[in-house]
Formats: sequence, C-alpha cells, structure tokens
Amino acid sequence: MNLNSLKTEIDKELGTLKTDSDCATFHQKYLSKSGVITNLMGTIKDLDPAQRGKFGAEINVLKRDTESRLFTLQAQIKDRELNEKLMQDKLVDITIPDLTREVGSLHPITRIAREVEQVFASMGFHIESGREIVTEYENFESVNVPANHPARDMQDTFWLSNGNVLKTHTSALQNILLKKYGPTFGAIFPGRCYRNENLDASHEMAFFQVEGMMVGENITISNLIYFLKTALTTVFKKDIEVRLRPGFFPFTEPSFEFDISCVFCSSRDGCSVCKKSGWIEFCGCGMIHPRVLEMGGVDPNKYQGFAFGFGLTRLVMMKYGIGDIRVFNSGNVEALKAI
Repeated sequence: MNLNSLKTEIDKELGTLKTDSDCATFHQKYLSKSGVITNLMGTIKDLDPAQRGKFGAEINVLKRDTESRLFTLQAQIKDRELNEKLMQDKLVDITIPDLTREVGSLHPITRIAREVEQVFASMGFHIESGREIVTEYENFESVNVPANHPARDMQDTFWLSNGNVLKTHTSALQNILLKKYGPTFGAIFPGRCYRNENLDASHEMAFFQVEGMMVGENITISNLIYFLKTALTTVFKKDIEVRLRPGFFPFTEPSFEFDISCVFCSSRDGCSVCKKSGWIEFCGCGMIHPRVLEMGGVDPNKYQGFAFGFGLTRLVMMKYGIGDIRVFNSGNVEALKAI
C-alpha cells in the first residue's frame, strides 16, 4: 500500500471518530498486532536492502503519529463524556466526604511487592524505583533494541508527543543503574509498566513487573537460579523447583525461559493451569548482553551479570489463585478484601 494513500485514509477516518468505541475499532484496524500499519512492517523483508531502512523509518513515524493523534482524541472524547455526566449530576455535591467509608488496607500487589523487596534486600540487593515516563533510549536502545529491531513491534508502546514513552518494561532502568552503581552490584526494581493491550482476563494496559540484575566478576547463571529460587520459595512459603529452557531476549545472551513447579498441583498429577505438565512458565532471564554492559559503562571483558524480569501482577495472581487480572484495577473493594 502506498504510504501517502494510507496517511490520507487515516486522516479521513480520524475525523470521523466520535466515541470511545469508534477509537477502539480504529486502533484494531490500524495499530493492533494484526493492523494495517503492523502488517506493513512485515513487508520490509521483501524490499530491496537499500530501501528497507528508509521505508521502516517512515512506517515508524506514521505509527507514532497515528498513535499520538488517536490517544489525544480518546482523551478529548473521555473529557467530553465526563463533563456531560457531571452536568447531569450537578445537583449532587461531590465534595461531601463519605462518612460511611471503611478504612482501607494495602493492595495485594503492594503486599507482595514488599515481600519480594524484603527477601532480595536480605540477600544484599539494592531496592530501586524508576520513572514511569522514560526516554526512547532508556526503554529500547540501552537494552539492545535499536530503532529497526523487530522486538519493538512486540510491544504496543504508548508514545508521548515529546518522543518519550510510558515504559513498556522495567528493563528501562538497567542502563541508569549500571551507570549509578558501576561494575559490581545487585539490584531489583519493581515498577508499573504500560502497553496498549486489549483488556481481557490476562491482559491489562497497566501492570507491574519486577526487574532484577547482578553484575560483577565471575557471575554465572547459577547465581541467578539461586537468588530466584530463594525468593520464590520465600514468597510461596514452600519449596519451589525450577528449570531453564532456551529462549531469546535482545538484552541477554544466552537467554532462558525460567519455569517453576506448579504452585497449584505441586507437580504431582498436573492440572489445567500447568496443562498437566507440572511446570508453569514464570519469567525471562539470562546473562546480560555484553552490548548492554558496554552502554552502561561496564567492561564486558572483565565483568558479567545476569538479569531477570517477571510479572509482579502475575505472581500475585498465582499466589492467591486469581483468574482475572482486571480485578486489581477494578476498585471492587469486596473482591480485593477477599484476597
């Protein structure tokens, strides 16, 4: 498809969007994993090598511009709908405090985050927290995901008008900590991440991850296994078996998928959660890519390190047997009380 024709088509359709449902339909058509713009990225491989870079860059610019305009329009629609609702409810004084409100408690994600922080702090790790708005360099390039890397298309990123992004993974803090602590340290950093996902029982646009890394001389994958196994055994309050499978992540080499013994059936007979295998895929991990160390100012010829990242939200779901991720942001006090 001619890019100029596509731009004209997008401009025309953006002008017709009136409701949040219209915006969702537009996003599915153009920006989803099966959308027109995403499919165009798949045609790059068929071009002459000399044309690929220019064409890929043009598509990325079109995607960012379309996302930015759509998100702005969505915000305007929501503001308008809210104002209309407030006008309908103008006889209600929303400033009057609710005198019947019960005292709250810590959110389940906060509770488990503190447990994870405590166990890693006891093993000598720094506990860090990063910004939710990060630069493109921090989120992508500093973890070995350059502009034309296919891994960028695996994450529906929220781009801001100034070129920054809502961080898509806690790995965005790796480069900052490498420069902060130097060549020998261990740190974990829980944080909220954002991806433009369609909401369902297992996907949310805002979710929590925990990133961990350790750098030094003679660091091996055995160190990674020990620290993760110790932390998980502490959180689940029972012995957790682990195993590694080969995987791929741009920021680690070698990379692994980290599996744990099923916490629901204890690996005896298997269950529907682990698909009768006795194992649950838990997180991605590996040895930090030499290029990532180098960009952080650490000599990869002298120092090595491991990194891992797991879904804190998913860990809470596993610990408490919660089947729907949407309950965490629902504001349903009764459901959260039951956890």
